[in-house]
Amino acid sequence: MEVLSPSLPKILPSNKFLLNTLAISTPTKSERQIHLSPRILKQSSKTTQPPIPTPTSKPISNNPSTGSHTTSDILRLMDSLSLPISHDIYASLIKECSITRHSRRALELHAHIKKSRSKLSLPLLNRLLLMHVSCGHLEIAGQLFDQMFLRDFNSWAIMIVACLHAGDSEQAIAYFVLMERRNFLLKFPAWIIVCLLKSCVLTKNMELGKQVHGELLKLGFSNDLSLSGSLINFYGNFRCLDDANFVFNQLPRRNTVIWTAKIVNSCREDQFSKVIDDFIEMGRQGIKKNSFTFSSVLKACAGMNDDGMSGRQVHANAIKLGLESDIFIQCGLINMYGKCRLVRDAEKAFEIVGDKRNIACWNAMLMGYVHNKFCIQAIKLLYRMKEAGIKVQESLINDVRIACASIKLEI
Repeated sequence: MEVLSPSLPKILPSNKFLLNTLAISTPTKSERQIHLSPRILKQSSKTTQPPIPTPTSKPISNNPSTGSHTTSDILRLMDSLSLPISHDIYASLIKECSITRHSRRALELHAHIKKSRSKLSLPLLNRLLLMHVSCGHLEIAGQLFDQMFLRDFNSWAIMIVACLHAGDSEQAIAYFVLMERRNFLLKFPAWIIVCLLKSCVLTKNMELGKQVHGELLKLGFSNDLSLSGSLINFYGNFRCLDDANFVFNQLPRRNTVIWTAKIVNSCREDQFSKVIDDFIEMGRQGIKKNSFTFSSVLKACAGMNDDGMSGRQVHANAIKLGLESDIFIQCGLINMYGKCRLVRDAEKAFEIVGDKRNIACWNAMLMGYVHNKFCIQAIKLLYRMKEAGIKVQESLINDVRIACASIKLEI
């Protein structure tokens, strides 16, 4: 446990986030502003420690539930009977509000807890924090977090992940920097660091990402595969392939994620031959390939000037491994064959997908026709897309018009 000041400094995008040189200060309350969009986060069913919130598509409820007894009913009954409400009952009610994401009842429950002047334990405060995050009360959650004199890993994790899912990467980084100054880094699981590195990419904060890498090296986490994969991806997004390859080469063993991250980086830099070499090496070492690996390699095959020979070999490998029916691989095959001017093969891959076709498959087939000047087929496909209820992007229609300039096109 730790004793913290009750406020959080606002770290602006212009800061360099120097982890070890930031001066520790106690800013005023007005200096802290958290502006978060109301994203909804959900609690798992564990009862001992509050889980980390995850995004959910279920809307926040403000209407009475269909159940026979609500949180408000229980509170009124207990109050009318002058019965004390134990922490266990509060924990159950908080859990119910977190699961149902009922905004009004969550606020009523918090107000009741404050009115009771009950001294809450840290795990219960964390549950209360998670309840507000789950109900979309992120500003209230931030205020509660500031008022917590004791915070543990769960407290920090809830707020960091809440900010990440709300799209406020800058504020998530601000929390992380302050947390790191309290020496909590050792207690954080790898996936939190992975989220932070993604935030560094989104905010184009390469400096902080490098410092996180340095801290991980000092703490002896250089061989962690999940962290190494994220670091390879991080450096690749900043086009620092030497740094990415350094992380790759330092690993004593490598899995699918590590190899795929390296392949994605090479493909991004148009190093298509290197992609094919790495794909072959994965097979030699017996590394399992997934749909993301194949879709990335197929992008490289589309850029190879070998009349689709590499693409056919990768396609054969997908069939051998039983992955041909995967929608992402099929979409990659359609795109690859179209760009390699193998339209008939692209059509076969397109028809194999059948009813599972997504918008990416339709667009890939359409662009395959356009790329090869198959004007009549492109127009027919546009009408098929319209009949299937797919909204065609205006830019794609314009591409068809340009390719088929001699044909009048009305959609």
